[in-house]
Amino acid sequence: MPTEKARCATLLPMDVTRRVLFLCVHNAGRSQMAAGWMRLLGDSTIGVLSAGSEPADQINPVAVAAMAEVGIDIAGHHPQRWNEAMLEDIDVVITMGCGDECPYVPGVRYIDWELPDPAGQSIEAVRGIRDEIERRIRELLDELAAMPG
Repeated sequence: MPTEKARCATLLPMDVTRRVLFLCVHNAGRSQMAAGWMRLLGDSTIGVLSAGSEPADQINPVAVAAMAEVGIDIAGHHPQRWNEAMLEDIDVVITMGCGDECPYVPGVRYIDWELPDPAGQSIEAVRGIRDEIERRIRELLDELAAMPG
């Protein structure tokens, strides 16, 4: 039976130099959109994980549609619960409304993004959330590039 640390090695490629974990409650909207933007805008040296404290059954279809409008396909991803293996060697954890349900690891940089939950929102509202996430991802990428290796 593999250890938790051994299982972590299979979550991200070994050649990534920065690891980012996006967390929200249901892992069906905000965190999935953020991971989609990070995969598109970041390079292969950035490992991206996304999870939630109470995962939904599926990704929010309005979030999928809003991301598809900008050429990002998140339809093939599935909400998942965060686990200890995801926290191994993470550089930055971005939380989005999961409060006390999000894990805390000393020494890891945490950033809380206060963003509306796309659940039950119109496509117009979700577009605004999508665009704000893109802006924040671009800022985060600049910060990651400036971090010492």
